[in-house]
Amino acid sequence: MMDSKNTISFSESSEGSFISSGHPVQRQYKDRLFKFIFGSGTEDSMKRLLSLYNALNNSNHTDIRDISLTTIENIIYVTMKNDISFVIDDQMNLYEQQSSYNPNMPLRGFMYFAQLYQRHLALEKKDIYGTKKIMIPAPRFAVLYNGTKNTPDLVKLRLSDSFEGKTEKGDFEWTATMYNINLSHNYELQKKCKSLYDYSWYVEEVRKNKLTMTTKEAVNAAVDSAIKKNLLDGLFLEQKMEILNMTLTEFDQEEYDRNRREEGREEGRIEGLKAGEIKGKNEKARETARNLLLMKVLTPEQIAQGCGLTVEEVLEIEKGIK
Repeated sequence: MMDSKNTISFSESSEGSFISSGHPVQRQYKDRLFKFIFGSGTEDSMKRLLSLYNALNNSNHTDIRDISLTTIENIIYVTMKNDISFVIDDQMNLYEQQSSYNPNMPLRGFMYFAQLYQRHLALEKKDIYGTKKIMIPAPRFAVLYNGTKNTPDLVKLRLSDSFEGKTEKGDFEWTATMYNINLSHNYELQKKCKSLYDYSWYVEEVRKNKLTMTTKEAVNAAVDSAIKKNLLDGLFLEQKMEILNMTLTEFDQEEYDRNRREEGREEGRIEGLKAGEIKGKNEKARETARNLLLMKVLTPEQIAQGCGLTVEEVLEIEKGIK
């Protein structure tokens, strides 16, 4: 059985503070599949998380008791939680799966780690106002990206790239290391961690199925295929309904976000056309006013009224002619 000391959760109280507990907290939202597989806190999940850590760090840990989960639940500024955080080897690790490219991950990680360190210091009863230097676990932030935008196998996202003002190089930095975990990327990484490969294969299968099926049909077919292939050592069979529901929720959210972006682009296109149309009409009116001024048969006031311009605009055009 897994030692209960390996799980430290933080839940938000009604006053907005965070309360540490050695017991799982009641979730108010549905976790993503990635967290369900690697960060749910079960013994099998801890084994998968340890395997992923070993793959990312070229280490060879075998004892899940080396890991202490420190995941903070229900952070207000995150819509749909999927973070996994834990301490091992004097490192504070944060893993986050992303299905859309987000250049703001260093900033999000910076804010999240502030909460993690605050809780860590509280548990260790450390006083940051004392005269003794406090040692803390080194931060490591990994983003596991499996969106449809083509990105390199590995990208370093740096907080300093978002600074409006320039600072001395290296004075202030926070880095998110983004790994592309789509099936066609990071082959060696997925080879080292079979659970990561199984997860990536399943996501790819859903997307492939969606080309010819509804989302529900695509997910059902992908789960059935995963069961036949015994992916994740039977987890798809054991937790079939839970995985179906989580996947449907995720892909519905992806589709919603994609539609919102497309709507935004369409609105921008329409606004651009309207602006262009208005500009065109204005230019035509100014050209007509210029021709009438050259004819010298109407007053500026009469021209302004006939062309839909202000008298000031007509006088400005007249000044340009002179």
